Amino acid sequence: MSAGEERQLGVVEAFVAIRDQCPSGRVQTLAEQALEAIRSREPGVLREQAYLLLAATQGWRGDRAVQVRRSLEAFLTAGSAADDGANGGPAPKPS
Repeated sequence: MSAGEERQLGVVEAFVAIRDQCPSGRVQTLAEQALEAIRSREPGVLREQAYLLLAATQGWRGDRAVQVRRSLEAFLTAGSAADDGANGGPAPKPS
């Protein structure tokens, strides 16, 4: 993987990479729809679309695919950690 492909992408940048570079026309269409959905600026839509595209790109192979998936996973993981304490208190412990 080249140095440029090791860089973490922004979420919208990852969506654009999927739209423009994924070989699956179905996944490209999903990425275009995700870009349109995030224009609504509704709460939670960015995370929702990131999760859907992460799942949809599991069959995409290559260095760019790995970079895109790692970037989406990092965004979703960071968002989960932030959401856990969103009410001002500590995150609940799993039972």
